[in-house]
Amino acid sequence: MRKVIFGGANSLDNFIARENGAVDWLMFSEDVQKLMAEMWPRFDVMLMGRKTWTTSQENFTDEELEEASAMNAAFKTYVFSRTLPAGPAKGNVEIVNADAGEFVRELKQQDGKDIMVMGGSELARSLFEAGVIDEIGFNIHPVLLGSGIPLFREMSRQIDLELVESRPMKHGCVYVYYRVKN
Repeated sequence: MRKVIFGGANSLDNFIARENGAVDWLMFSEDVQKLMAEMWPRFDVMLMGRKTWTTSQENFTDEELEEASAMNAAFKTYVFSRTLPAGPAKGNVEIVNADAGEFVRELKQQDGKDIMVMGGSELARSLFEAGVIDEIGFNIHPVLLGSGIPLFREMSRQIDLELVESRPMKHGCVYVYYRVKN
């Protein structure tokens, strides 16, 4: 069965972006590029919340979006939204209005590679609540933003994790990878 991995980057005080969605504080390095090169071939589906997708469309240049689109060409991207109409969107993107937990439960049963949840703490919360996230991997940056978009939202239950990997990276970042205990 396919695994669902929630991942990305966060500040030490657990924010994934500033209040306006900006991620200008992220520190890219060869370590990060190597990590992405190791991880991305594992996936053929990317899941995003509508706010994450909209923010990425607004905060990146056309050139950056074209590069990301080329890099993600092998991915089918599903954007979960309660406000946008369901159906095809830009490129290989489809807007989904269905219950995220049920949709992902069905995706996990299909043939294919693993499934990536990119950003979107509200989407992640619904997927944690549905019990469909299997692993978590984040690059923690040595910065305290003080406020912003939280990595995790309040949930109805405790979710226990098992550390699989931890590695220091340049600029004082630390990559952590956990398995969700069932």
